[in-house]
Formats: sequence, C-alpha cells, structure tokens
Amino acid sequence: MSYDPEQRLLLPQDLREWLPEEHLALFVSDVVEQLDLSKIMDWYERGDGRGRPPYHPEMMVKLLVYGYCTGRVSSRKIEQATYEDVAFRVLACNQHPDHDSIAEFRKQHLQELAKLFAQVLQMCEQAGLVKLGHVAIDGSKLRANASKHKAMSYDRMCAKEEQLAAEVARLLQEAAATDEREDQEFGKGRRGDELPQELARRESRLQKIREAKAALEAEAKEKAKAAAAVAQAKLEARQKREEETGKKTPGRVPQVPDVEAAKPEAKAQRNFTDPESRIMKDSATGSFEQSYNAQIAVDSESQIIVACSLTQEVNDKRQLVPMLTAVKENLGQLPEKATADAGYFSAAAVSNAALSSVDLYVTPDSGKKTEAETESVSTASAEDQPVIDEMRAKLKTEAGREVYKQRKLIVEPVFGQVKEARGFRRFSFRGLRKNQAEWVLICLTHNLLKLFRQQTSPAGGAKLNQSRKMGLSAGLSCAQGVAACFRVLAAWIRGIIKIDRELILTDLFMANALFVSSTT
Repeated sequence: MSYDPEQRLLLPQDLREWLPEEHLALFVSDVVEQLDLSKIMDWYERGDGRGRPPYHPEMMVKLLVYGYCTGRVSSRKIEQATYEDVAFRVLACNQHPDHDSIAEFRKQHLQELAKLFAQVLQMCEQAGLVKLGHVAIDGSKLRANASKHKAMSYDRMCAKEEQLAAEVARLLQEAAATDEREDQEFGKGRRGDELPQELARRESRLQKIREAKAALEAEAKEKAKAAAAVAQAKLEARQKREEETGKKTPGRVPQVPDVEAAKPEAKAQRNFTDPESRIMKDSATGSFEQSYNAQIAVDSESQIIVACSLTQEVNDKRQLVPMLTAVKENLGQLPEKATADAGYFSAAAVSNAALSSVDLYVTPDSGKKTEAETESVSTASAEDQPVIDEMRAKLKTEAGREVYKQRKLIVEPVFGQVKEARGFRRFSFRGLRKNQAEWVLICLTHNLLKLFRQQTSPAGGAKLNQSRKMGLSAGLSCAQGVAACFRVLAAWIRGIIKIDRELILTDLFMANALFVSSTT
C-alpha cells in the first residue's frame, strides 16, 4: 500500500471524476450548459477588449446557481468554497474568482439570471413534474437587508423635522457669531467654507427626513387617487341603477376622498436604509421586522413553483389574481383547481372574470371560529355577501374540505425547505426590483433541486446517468445536443494531445539518459 500526499499527477485530470456520478454539482453543470445565456454572453462581446479578460460567464452562473442550491449566497463564501469545497472546485475548473468579481457579476446580470426561471420551469414540465391539476398559493415574510430601527413614522418625522430645523438655525447663528468674533480678533480673509461637523450632520439628517416625509406624502396621494377612482365607479354604478329602477339604493353612498387633502397616517413608516421595504409581522415568531412579502404558487404534483413574486403589501388580499395570471404567463394555461387561505379572499378576486375557468377554494374565514360565529358576524357589503356565502357552502361539502386540506401540504413545506433547509431568510440586496430578482433565483434553484431529486431517484437515476454519458439531457434540443457532442470531442482530442506530449517527453528523457550512460 502506498500513500504520498505530494505525489504529482503526470496525466491530465478529468475534474468531473472527483465527484460521484450523481452529484448535484454535475447536474447543475449539465443544466446550465443547456440554458440560453446569450444575453449574458452578448454583454461581454460588446466590450472594447481592454483590461483583464473576465471569468467565463457560464462558470460564474454555475457557481451562483450551485451556491443558491446549497444555501451559500455570500460571494465571500463562494470564493472560499472554490478553494475548500470539491464541488465548487469542479464547477470553477480549479479557478478561484475573487468575491468582488462574483458579487459584481451577480449584481450586473441579476435580472437576466431571474429570467432563467422560465427555462428551468419548462424542463420540469417536460420531465412530467408539472400537471396544473391543483395549484396552492401562499406568502411568507422575508427580512429585508435593513434594520427596523432605521425606520421612522410620519408623525415622528414631522416632530423631528421641526427639532432639527431649529437646531440647524441655532447652529447657523452660532457659526455666524463665531465668524464675526474671529474676524474682529484675527481680521477678515479667514477660510470658512467648511461646515462645522455638528452642523453638517444635522443638515444631512434633516435632508433625509424631508425626503422620506415627501415620499410618504406622495404615497398617500397615490392611494387616495386609487381609492377615489374606485369610489367614483361605485357612485356612478349606484346612480345608473337608481335611474333604471327608479328606486333609491339602500346603504351608504360611496364617499370620494379628496386627493389633494390626503395625508399619510401618523404611524406610516419609511426606512432610511431600504425605503422600499415595509414593517411586517412575522406570523411564525410574532415579531415585527423590516421585510418583503414573498409569494409562490406551487403545483401539487411534485411541489414545483410555477409562479413567484415579491410585493411590499403587508397582506395577501390583492395577490390571488396576479399569481394565477403569472401561472398562465409561465405555462400557457391556468390550473384546474387553486387553493389559498383566508388572507387571499376578496369577493372581487374570487369572482374575477379572468379566473372563471379555475375551480377556486379560498376560505373567507380565518382563525378557528365556529360556523355560527363566522356567519353571525359579517362586515361584508350586500353585494359581496352572496359570493361569501357561496364559497362557504362550497368548502362545507366533503369534496371541498378534501381539496382545501391539501393546500398546506402542497405549499407550506416549500417555504420550510427554503428557510430551514437552505437557510434563506434575508435578502442580499436593497430595493424591490433587485430583491424580486433574487427571490426568483431562489425559486429557480428550488425547482432545480426538485428536478435533480426526481432524476436521481431509483426510477430516474438510470435515465440521468445515460443522458450524462451521452452529453445530452431530457430538455436538450438537437442543436444543443450537437454542440454538446462537439464539446466532448474537443475535450477528448485535447486529452489525447496532452497524453502524446507526456509520452514524447518521457521518450526524450529516456533517450537522454541512455545517451549519457553510453558516453560515460
């Protein structure tokens, strides 16, 4: 038996042989090679050729996708893994991109990476993991990259603005008095263009508070404008109905709010670190955190995420229609059945014409109230009550209960897998648009993991091994298959050239040794 850690390998290595044949990293490598990365590649081809050549985009995508699959989203941890983790070394081909390059690549191409979600979803559909028989929708709060202690309410902003304005005025008076005193003592001409540190700090805080206050006021006007449009539509419909029937419609007359007079609520908050995040209650812990509301629609067949989004809305009331519409955009059709909890219920949503072909099961009642309590206490309007009663009756049937109880078995484990198994509980970026793209990347890698486990199961393992040996996978087109074969052929030729080089050098060495021995 021999053991020599310093033994050098004379023949070229196949890095893929460092890992088992059914390893996740090799699967990620095969899948990424099938994806259309032309938009990312074009970005580098538009360069002027100056500077150091970039790391290959395909390699960077593989590192990021595998990192998100295994819960390593930090660019520093990915860089460290290219030295210490065999799987990352295989994907990087023994290269070690620094964390700045990884972070810059992700930041530059985050939107294009998110667009790969549709391609991966199509692979899952082709593999038979998506049936659209039953789709369950749910949302969960994910922490923003900001502290809740860096937020301020509107009424506190008003008070703080007055306080800081008074302090700035006082400091300016003190600075003017100091200048006048020093001019009298030392004479004019002293350089005084720098603000005192204390004054500069207060002016900076005052500017930030004024900007946040103006943003809250603009949001309040936008909300009032939307509410005014809804109220005006109801008022016109009410007047038309009265003209047709000649009778006065019972109930309160809709009030159209004054848009110009709209002001934010006293407790309305805005965060200075990530202004687009919101204070939300985490239902699991009961605590309030600076967060975003992550939404997913999950297919019942294999828990594949068929649609995802990120919103600033604290509740899910207005998310049912957008999520099911996103399912149709991604897969070309709506599901047969869809379930969601009480947070998604509104009479307008469940009776929306765009969802008429979907068999909806969305309970109007939350909590553990009895049927008598939910039916006796109702704040719904006369127009909405028939829709509520119809849904309650539907969910009371044996078939309705059977369908609805499957909801939490379909969608809630997915959030558990993302948060607990992969440890993703906080976004890496700031701003809704960037975090939306990162959430799509998280959902993309969730689907990849499902596809990997299906193809490495006893039923699908042989299929995966055979496709890897051929350089093809289930979703490869003919052109992609030919390209993969050419890559394998090129690698084989390079290997032969290297082997021949080694043999030639060995022969030269042996010939030189014989020549030296014969001359001596």
